[in-house]
Amino acid sequence: MYELLKTLTSLHGPCGYEQPVSKWVKEQVMELVDSIEVDPLGNVIARKMGAKKGPKTIITAHMDEIGFIVKKVEENGLIRFEKLGGHDDRILLAQKVQIRTETGLITGVIGTISAHYAKFDDAGKVRNHRQLYIDVGASSKEDVERLGIDIGNPITWAPSMEYLGNETTGRIVGKGFDDRAGVAVLIQTLRELSELEFSGEIICIFTVQEEVGLRGAKVASENVEADVAIAIDTTAVSDTLEEMMDKSLFLGAGTGVKIMDFSLIVHPTVKDSLLVISKEKNIPFQHEIFPGIGTDGGAVSLANKGIPTGVLSIPSRYAHSPVEVIDMKDLIATKDLLKEFILSLEEQTNFRFI
Repeated sequence: MYELLKTLTSLHGPCGYEQPVSKWVKEQVMELVDSIEVDPLGNVIARKMGAKKGPKTIITAHMDEIGFIVKKVEENGLIRFEKLGGHDDRILLAQKVQIRTETGLITGVIGTISAHYAKFDDAGKVRNHRQLYIDVGASSKEDVERLGIDIGNPITWAPSMEYLGNETTGRIVGKGFDDRAGVAVLIQTLRELSELEFSGEIICIFTVQEEVGLRGAKVASENVEADVAIAIDTTAVSDTLEEMMDKSLFLGAGTGVKIMDFSLIVHPTVKDSLLVISKEKNIPFQHEIFPGIGTDGGAVSLANKGIPTGVLSIPSRYAHSPVEVIDMKDLIATKDLLKEFILSLEEQTNFRFI
């Protein structure tokens, strides 16, 4: 899955501008499913029929990543930008970015003052992103135009993915794991199910615009009838040294079986089913209760008359930064539990509340 994830994270696809990811996912999944479509918003919806009768199961992950958008070009060639998704202004300075234009990708850096000027600055000041700028090597507005950059061009962190330490750690660092890691889980699950029998129908929804309000999932799930749903996303661990960390979720300790977040109280029957399977199949897992996050599962659960929904979370450090960190063991555990959940379904399986 390392190479699959590396390719996915190299694709340029911030919120609302996921076209390169939608196109690539459609091409990769097409031969693994019975039908596939891209809806008007950009969600990729793929259906795969099992060999036997059974429930209709949504599995979903979002394709978008946090990013920025070109807002204004100053006369001296520096570029003002607006956010797409949630960022921490404290980590924006001196980071490499990529601007997508009609003619290609342009490298830039978010500017910062020289360390030599720091003694003349307020050391505790965190400048709002609207005070910052991107430098693309231009010295005038006309230079920026010649590079093909225009108002509204989307921006992401510059792509990078490699092992943290080296391959012996099993941990990888890069941008966009939220949620290209979930997309990788869905694709790998479809690949492995191609050689196995399962019951019912799988409805894969690769969504857009999750980072700006679960918008893609809201649209896609309203047009799908399903009996159960599992969303795959990353989640923030609490195992580092900051004072607010409560040591309730760890990197490398297994997939997170969500119990609740701010968008969803997980359906008890679905949650219990995931816990039973993880124990029976010896798949490492952790209980996840974290009100600081939301996922597409929250939107899917409210669709139509309500869909019993669970969430599997890939633990992550430094989320929404250019140096997110995940553990390959957690990624594989998430894929294994999703696959075993699907294989456990039978014609009579139901997820009633009482």
